[in-house]
Amino acid sequence: MIQSIDRAAMILTLLQGSRRMGISELAAALDLPPSTVHGIVKSLQAHGLVAQQPSGNRYVLGPALLKLSSVYLDTLDVRARAMRWMHELSSRTGFATRLGAELFGEVIVIHHDRRPDGTEQMPETGLTIPSHASALGKVLLAYDAAHAADALSRPLTALTADTVTDPDRVREGLEQVRRDALGFEDEEAVIGESSVAAPVCSEGGDVVAAVAVVMPSSEWPPSDTVVGALRDAARSISRDLGAPTWPPR
Repeated sequence: MIQSIDRAAMILTLLQGSRRMGISELAAALDLPPSTVHGIVKSLQAHGLVAQQPSGNRYVLGPALLKLSSVYLDTLDVRARAMRWMHELSSRTGFATRLGAELFGEVIVIHHDRRPDGTEQMPETGLTIPSHASALGKVLLAYDAAHAADALSRPLTALTADTVTDPDRVREGLEQVRRDALGFEDEEAVIGESSVAAPVCSEGGDVVAAVAVVMPSSEWPPSDTVVGALRDAARSISRDLGAPTWPPR
């Protein structure tokens, strides 16, 4: 491993999640001299991977990462195969849909299809959500033992008053996810928002992603029609990826 690249990667990791950190904070977190961290940060800044806040001496992730992430997302076969089915799912249900995959113990939204009602909505592609607090994440945790072991070994953050932060309770819920091939969350990540998700399988039968319908909590729980449309979409995406069966065994 090349030491300078390893340290640069750790700095980018520390700045993820919209964190703003100064040189001294980064140096303390990495147990490195501030002068060493300063040199690495300035190199990252020169390439647009890190940006300095206009007022103050704190640093954030830079715009070049957005371009790199877009290139990465476009190479994902599951995203390419899912887009038309997600658009159809949004049209059938009237709700927004998300496609998520595991990334560093969390869920990254790799595609977002907005509600078809024409209202102003924030783009969500590229956002990360804690696995334990999302329907997408619960599905991915249920079918990936390594992901579950990693994500549930750390303290679980409460994003709302309804977030389940007891690892044992989360694990108990994963049994139901596997039985039904469905994951649910009601205001666990965002107040006023709930979602239901289903697994997406690869050619080898492994769960590689999850697709979710996102709805206002005022319309929770999802109707049989919504759940049926979600299942159809997950099955269709999996079939296009070459999955031998759905739901996953």
